[in-house]
Amino acid sequence: MSEAEVDGKPASIEEATECAAAILSRARLPVIAGLGTDIAGIRGSIALAERLHGAYDHMHSARIFSDLDVLRQFGLMFTTPNEARLRADVLLCVGPDLTRVWPQLFERLAPGELPVFDLAQQKRKIVWIAPEPGLGEIAGVPVVPIEAPDLVTTLGGLRARVAERPVALDDAITQKLDAAADILRKARFGVAVWGGAALDKLSVEMLQGLVLDLNKTTRFTGLALGAESNAAGAVQASGWMTGFPMRTSFGRGYPDHDTWRFDATRLVESGEADAALWVSAYEAETPSWTRHVPLVALVPAEAHFAQPPAVRIDIGRPAVDHDGVDYSREAAAIVARKASHPSNKASVAAVLLRIAQQIGGAL
Repeated sequence: MSEAEVDGKPASIEEATECAAAILSRARLPVIAGLGTDIAGIRGSIALAERLHGAYDHMHSARIFSDLDVLRQFGLMFTTPNEARLRADVLLCVGPDLTRVWPQLFERLAPGELPVFDLAQQKRKIVWIAPEPGLGEIAGVPVVPIEAPDLVTTLGGLRARVAERPVALDDAITQKLDAAADILRKARFGVAVWGGAALDKLSVEMLQGLVLDLNKTTRFTGLALGAESNAAGAVQASGWMTGFPMRTSFGRGYPDHDTWRFDATRLVESGEADAALWVSAYEAETPSWTRHVPLVALVPAEAHFAQPPAVRIDIGRPAVDHDGVDYSREAAAIVARKASHPSNKASVAAVLLRIAQQIGGAL
């Protein structure tokens, strides 16, 4: 496969970036979407959006804003994975796909051979609301499962029983909630772990209310797993560049943030966006919108589109094909990573710079 295509036909990088620049610069409102790239790629994407007076959004914004909206309106208590590993004698896991979001989750949170703090005196307990199937125990620790057909209702019921208030639930469910509530109240340092698509804003807010209630009598905090494709890095880079997270537009000549108006899928489906640049360097993800719009795609070679984009440029993966800086769940910080399998595949930042130069000037 060629390193680039224009209208489905092989092209050079020079031809592809020239065509991409023409498509994006002609657009009334271009949108830069996906945003699955390292910090250099995110910075380049936002700078290009500003140059084009366009908007930008991340592919996992719905999950990002489940946490971020609660943080902005209600507040969040959270800690780092290392603090959870060292201190947590109780883990409250919420969501059926935690290990899909972070496969190394329980390996990373497992106490070491020489546990410190309270874990040296008391064995860890795990309560799991809406558990993953087949996980009866984790690292030898039995899991107390609580099925949750309705996650918000179950979290609300648990919160009520922690506060010793009545709930209108059947006896079997109430007994399970009471057993879980007893474990949570007796925690010396508890950590609520959540993530995945199952939790909406109301679920996260109810969980944070539970954490807040528990802190009246003990110590409890949270560990949000976030989303893939450097979503947390995108939030931070967007914040320091514009003062806002993603779903921000430069259409008025300055950063304008609105979680509904500048949703990339809504912009394309409504016809408000008349061109799009899709960036997905970590995974072979493609846009979810169904309406046709002139599309420039910066994706790995294995990405498949039902209809070829107007311009496609195959790019390398951060920390695999080239060195990269992105958010690390393990460290709970932005870190630099060396390429594990260096190649000559271009980075997103390098391609965006060439597109910008075709438009006129550097980013």
